[in-house]
Amino acid sequence: MNLYSALRAGFPADLDTTAIDADGALYTWRDLERGSAMLANWLQRLDLPAGSRVAVHTDKSVEGLLLYLAVLRAGLVYLPLNPAYQASELEHFITDAAPGVVVCASRNFGWISKLAFQRGVRWVFTLDDDRSGTLLERAVQMSDVHEHVARAPGDLAAILYTSGTTGRSKGAMLSHANLLSNAQTLKAYWDWQPDDVLLHALPIFHVHGLFVASHGALLNGSKMLWFNKFDAAAVARRLPEATVFMGVPTLYVRLLQETTLDTRAMRLFISGSAPLLIETWREWQARTGHLILERYGMSETLMLTSNPCRPQDGERIGGTVGPALPGVGLRVVSDAGQACAVDEIGHVQVRGPNVFSGYWQMPEKTAEEFTADGWFKTGDVGRLGANGYLTLIGRSKDLVISGGFNVYPAEIEGFLNELPGVDESAVIGVPHPDFGEAVVAVVTPAKGSVPDPDGLIQALKGRIAGFKVPKRVIVAPELPRNAMGKVQKKLLREQHAGLFGSA
Repeated sequence: MNLYSALRAGFPADLDTTAIDADGALYTWRDLERGSAMLANWLQRLDLPAGSRVAVHTDKSVEGLLLYLAVLRAGLVYLPLNPAYQASELEHFITDAAPGVVVCASRNFGWISKLAFQRGVRWVFTLDDDRSGTLLERAVQMSDVHEHVARAPGDLAAILYTSGTTGRSKGAMLSHANLLSNAQTLKAYWDWQPDDVLLHALPIFHVHGLFVASHGALLNGSKMLWFNKFDAAAVARRLPEATVFMGVPTLYVRLLQETTLDTRAMRLFISGSAPLLIETWREWQARTGHLILERYGMSETLMLTSNPCRPQDGERIGGTVGPALPGVGLRVVSDAGQACAVDEIGHVQVRGPNVFSGYWQMPEKTAEEFTADGWFKTGDVGRLGANGYLTLIGRSKDLVISGGFNVYPAEIEGFLNELPGVDESAVIGVPHPDFGEAVVAVVTPAKGSVPDPDGLIQALKGRIAGFKVPKRVIVAPELPRNAMGKVQKKLLREQHAGLFGSA
């Protein structure tokens, strides 16, 4: 099998109808077929070893989606990277994944190519969001006919990097079967209709935008209204043309600030990647008459649970992420590993055909994250109601989700602790009315120093992605600790919960 062949089977019979409308630039289904074929042929011409990784650090574009499809067709492994990542972050990804090809934006070619070539990468190409770049210049020479490379269900299709409390990023390995099974499950459970139109305003470097949204539309043969970047006013203007919208909570907050929201044609609003505040859920219902469908997933597992789409499957309950999806096993266990009672808080564990096989080149870490009977430990804490709906309580690994992006405190603390004037730091997430959670750092001064909070923020901006940079730095004489000397982050979160007003 090959995931591309399954997605291709969903294309409509008339390939000359519009598949993607990118602000007036129209792409037909035949364009998707031909464009991805030319890119796949170019990738195969590079004569890469089987299973080679293709690392992509570019801005969102339709051509970026075609590149993803081309990587699948060529039987290679897709490695998406947030374009906000800086040199110190990319160095780890390139060193660890050892990609055969790196594709980047032209503006970053100088430093990325130097970094890549120093680490043995043979090929570095550029791709920009204005349909330019050396990758397209090479591919345009190739045939627009391509027969996809056969792959076994368990063969790798993508690697998504996700960090842990140590701050070192881990590559979650997702197979063709993982991705296809989840896409087919969501197509049925979310009741995709023949005339559905997806408004696609999410990034395509992570699960939500690349796999959940794009796979859903492609597998269903649905037209996409495509936005390279989210713009609330522009999205609001095109809502009357769409039937399905997927967003992170921040997008809903910003849309609610628009004067006009014509949602009469809409069938389904979906939210994920971060907790949706119940106030936002209720305000959206009051404003539009629609109940947002919340779901829950991870890079390692794709989608796990979802509030129902169809009334016959149950009601949508705000503040929950719904029951387990068909075919997904879900349980909540105590610290001792025993099944929790109804509404008892415990550790969320899952299994199913969507769950990844493990972390890239980290067999010991992979073994740690699975139970002896094969369940994946999500690291999340929650409770299961009598109705089988899961309510997430928090994250046992102190993960902060800001604007839908994962931020791992230990990584930020490592950078902060290296800055002049900082003795120690603790990074936390606190409620924020726009981002759901905001990254906040509490630092203690080095002896004889008086750290400047704004200066520390500016120093970080040149070293890490913008979404990881603390929105506020607080200087404190000391960090609160328990009897064992561990920093009490829970206390810090309580102390600073009102920092950004009522959330």
